[in-house]
Amino acid sequence: MAALQQTPITFQSRSPPPTQLITGTVAKLSFSGGLKLPKLTLKLRAKRTSRRGRGGGALGAKMADSAAGSYANALADVAKSNETLEQTTADLEKIEKIFDDDAVYDFFVSPIVSEEKKRELVDEIVSSTGIQPHVANFLNILVDMKRIELIKDIVKEFEKVYNTLTDTELAVVTSVVTLESQHLAQIAKGVQRLTGAKNVRIKTVIDESLVAGFTIRYGSSGSKLIDMSVKKQLEDIAAQLEIGDIQLAV
Repeated sequence: MAALQQTPITFQSRSPPPTQLITGTVAKLSFSGGLKLPKLTLKLRAKRTSRRGRGGGALGAKMADSAAGSYANALADVAKSNETLEQTTADLEKIEKIFDDDAVYDFFVSPIVSEEKKRELVDEIVSSTGIQPHVANFLNILVDMKRIELIKDIVKEFEKVYNTLTDTELAVVTSVVTLESQHLAQIAKGVQRLTGAKNVRIKTVIDESLVAGFTIRYGSSGSKLIDMSVKKQLEDIAAQLEIGDIQLAV
């Protein structure tokens, strides 16, 4: 397997230093995949620090974005060399869903959880999702280098790299209910006409507050919005009539 490398970052797996192991019984959580997380015996601070990086404020966020971009580019280089760019993208989507669970994210970023325990959970993730070996190795490297807190930002940055390499426009479609595949295909064609992109990739989000209809967000960082929701229509009507929010009787 090719070593993951990206200047100025060099990815090299290393043996974990001796650390304090957490104790407690293993409790099954309800998120997808049936992963098991040891129950922490120490209470974490109620007030959480920023998850964007180790620095504070705008500078910390900028540093986190820069680091996440470097990791994402390095992983993309490996995927290109292995001709697994599409599958690596699919693997990261699986990882993104797993780390959306706060219990999983908190487990990996907790300073009281040993690297050994974190690697064990990585092994469970690999076993339950079937992600590729180089992606699994990438997760272990992030654990080793204590940069796993960047995983969500890395996924977003990788998505940008993928879209650039494949001339793909990402469109996020938000609706009250799951749309049929033919409707999503029509939306994709419409976005393609608007953007001129070679490919269009659709991500779907469910939001019941829209009442009915859907929204489409695309462009750089989702800067462009097409709002076909009933919620937006009601807001427009309310604004024109200069009345408050309209509430629908259920």
